[in-house]
Amino acid sequence: MAENTVQTVKPTKRSFVGIVTSDKMDKTVVVTITTKKMDRLYKKYVTQTKKYKAHDELNDAHVGDTVRIVECRPLSKDKCWRLAEIVERAK
Repeated sequence: MAENTVQTVKPTKRSFVGIVTSDKMDKTVVVTITTKKMDRLYKKYVTQTKKYKAHDELNDAHVGDTVRIVECRPLSKDKCWRLAEIVERAK
């Protein structure tokens, strides 16, 4: 008998690039992600903003930095993202 072996592939984790808006918490930064979406009724682009709490183990990111965050397992009630890299430092 031949076994049906199905290889399961993990889906790729989501990642966003955004700007750090708060670094007052210990090992946590608040990252603001802005996206543009077309309004179905008015056919105009609308800017949407969403804030994510991301884990920053080294407390390396500061307000104004552009960072990349990656989805991870839940680390606390609100935190399920981690800091992957700092793309650009604030001037």
